[in-house]
Amino acid sequence: MPNITVELLAGRSLEQRRAFAEAVAANAVELLGARLQDVRMVFTEITPDIVANGGVLASEDDTRAAVVSALDKS
Repeated sequence: MPNITVELLAGRSLEQRRAFAEAVAANAVELLGARLQDVRMVFTEITPDIVANGGVLASEDDTRAAVVSALDKS
């Protein structure tokens, strides 16, 4: 039984999480031979101020500003 933990910046829509879950579950069935009903996924939403990329908080990273801004508007 695959247990999959997904960490995402907060702001993804229900539709986005649903589509992602369906795609990942389908691939777990195909690649791992798991039964669909046994693929468990947990989404953890994180905020840009508690995650860092390359030592820079996502909330302070100018190269991620468009991503963070788009998620704030969702």
